This record gives sequence, structure tokens and C-alpha cells, in this order.
Amino acid sequence: MALMPVEDALARILAGAAPRDEPEMLELASCCDRVLARELRALRTHPPFAASAMDGYAVRAAEAVDGAVLRVQGESAAGRGYDGALEQGAAIRIFTGAPVPAGADTIVIQEVTEKRDDGTVLIREAASPGRHIRAAGVDFQEGDVGLEAGRLLDAGAITFAAAMNHARLPVAPRPKVAVLATGDELRLPGQPLGPGQIIASNTFGVAALARGAGADVLDLGIAVDRIEAIDAALDSAIAAGADVLVTIGGASVGDHDLVQKVMLARGMTLDFWKIAMRPGKPLMAGSLGGMRVLGLPGNPASSLVCAHLFLEPLVARLAGRPDPQRLQKAILANDLPENGERQDYLRGDLTISSSGERIATPMLRQDSSLMKVFSDARCLIIRPPHAPEAKAGSPTDVLVLRP
Repeated sequence: MALMPVEDALARILAGAAPRDEPEMLELASCCDRVLARELRALRTHPPFAASAMDGYAVRAAEAVDGAVLRVQGESAAGRGYDGALEQGAAIRIFTGAPVPAGADTIVIQEVTEKRDDGTVLIREAASPGRHIRAAGVDFQEGDVGLEAGRLLDAGAITFAAAMNHARLPVAPRPKVAVLATGDELRLPGQPLGPGQIIASNTFGVAALARGAGADVLDLGIAVDRIEAIDAALDSAIAAGADVLVTIGGASVGDHDLVQKVMLARGMTLDFWKIAMRPGKPLMAGSLGGMRVLGLPGNPASSLVCAHLFLEPLVARLAGRPDPQRLQKAILANDLPENGERQDYLRGDLTISSSGERIATPMLRQDSSLMKVFSDARCLIIRPPHAPEAKAGSPTDVLVLRP
């Protein structure tokens, strides 16, 4: 099978990816960072009455001239308005958020008044009609579309939903991503290591990336290199209703690479399994029933590069979230040689120059097994296939890993 360009591979992985049709209804307090599945209309008008925007006095503008002395008739506070109407030659003490009494058409702020012991107030600055009054419905009206479907529910959106009087919201279900590590050599962190054994570290980074993109993650643990072990893990993923099964390692065609063999035997439709990229060439993509299958390489950098490029945008689409915006422009800090036939993703540092330009510096070591290098990297410097030699100071695309 020929090597597939990265852009084609991504398009095929994302083809048809969308949230499940039936939304999940959640209590408002549980909706942070979820995606609104349907448009949200206001269930009330806000404010429901004309309200004061300041502390002061509700008056008639025609009577509130500079030097006027008005009788204080009563008080209107938030949640406890004045029941009657404003009388001639009078003022009503009012506080922010309180209903404006009938008959009043302006608010004189308390800073330009003087309260007197005889129950009157001196106006020191003339008022104009409508001043410091929030009209009923100035924010939104009952029935208005307040939030559009697809809105990521951040603090502002959740506050607005609450103000519209919604206690529960329809949100896109989180896709379920099952993650399976494979290999006789793998042990979990904290377990003793025998000869030739290593820690299964990739699982945790891949799972974290999937959660950050909006998924619920099912950790299927480690399957040894036995057909029956991989079969059992596959059964668990299907039983759990996984939308995506991510395998780590074992997806190639070596004697001990059994993942692809087991998946094909179980009826997986194989889309592709070789990509023209470095690191990450042996990436498998396919589907088994309604479950998408993504087989990542076993080397840490290869696994994480592929997870950023393919798994993160796939999960985001399935969760109804915006596509990740990681691609940016930068300036190379070093000369780079011409590139070969595969698109290269060099681990690099990213700094900001005094003029505000992003400066990308490739790491000295680029071996795909080096975890510290990937952890230290702030970006992936992208070198297209057959790119000519690039000089320091020339522009380049980078995929930002962290600020």
C-alpha cells in the first residue's frame, strides 16, 4: 500500500465525523466546557421591568432641575420595589437593580444630591429623561435566540443560559474513546520491570489529549501480544459502545504486530495504514461496525504526533467542538536541510522575538523514542515532502503543542 499524504489521511479520518444525533440533557452546573446541541431561546425577558442602573433618586426630569428640593416619598430596592406611583414634587430613593416606580422617568445619581434631615433631597445637577434607566427587555426578549447550536459553553454562555431561565441544557454527548496499549514488554507505571520491559507511558498522554478534545476515555489497559488478549480487549470496547478505539503499538505487519490481523479477522474495514510522515509512518485507520479504529505507532513521539494530528481533531468533531487551532506561522532559528519524501514533524522550541515574531528552534535530537524531548518541545516544525533547504530567518509552519 502506497504512503498516503498527511492531508489526505486527515480528510479520510474526519469524513462523516459528527456528534451523535440525540443530545444529552445536563443540569446547568455540569455544562461547563460542553457543546450546546441546539439553539437556546430565552424563556423570559430581561430585565423584566425598567430598572435603575445606579444608586440615587427616581424623579421626573422636568422637576429635577439644578437647585430643586424634592420630598423623599419612599424607597425602591432590588427585590423590594416601591408599590405606588411617584407624586408631584417628590423623589423616591432607589438602588441599583431596583424597579423604577411609575411616574418617574429618570434617575439622579446620589453623588449630585444632598439628603436633608427634613426628609427632602437637594438636586445639584439637572437630570435628563431616561438617564440611568435600563429599559425593560433591553438585554433580551422572551423567545429571542440567545445561544446558537455548537456554542462551546464557557463562563459567559452558562451565565447567559441561566439568565434566560434555563436550568438544564441540551449538549452534544461526549464521544467515548477506548485506549488500548499492546505489547509483551509493557508494564504500568509503578509496577516492577523485568528484563527487556518498559513503562507503557503513551496511553496516558493519548488519553489526556482525547479528554482535552472532549472525550470520555475508557482505558482498556495493556494487551499482551496474543490474539486472544487483543480479541478480549476489542470485545470490551464494543460492549462499552466506544465511538473510537485507539490502539498503541502492534498495528504494523511484523511477526508480533497482531492488532491489524485481529481487527481484520473481526471484520474491520481497513482504510489505510501507512502515511507519508515522520515520525508516525505506520498509522492504521479503519472502522469496525460503527466504531472507528485508529492504530497509533508504539514509539512515544510517533504516537503523540499522530494523536495531535489525527485523534485530537477527530474527537473534537465527534464532540461538536471547533477544530483545534494549533497551526501557526513562525520563523526558523536554524538552517534546515532539504527534506525527503515524507512530511517531517520536528520537535522544536518556540519563543517570541522582541518584534513579536514566533521563532522556532528544532531540538538537537529527533529520535521518535525520546520522551523528554517531546515533553520539552513547544511546537512541531512542519517540513513538507521534498522541501528544499531552508535558511535561518525563513518562514515555516508550526503546530503549537503548548504556549
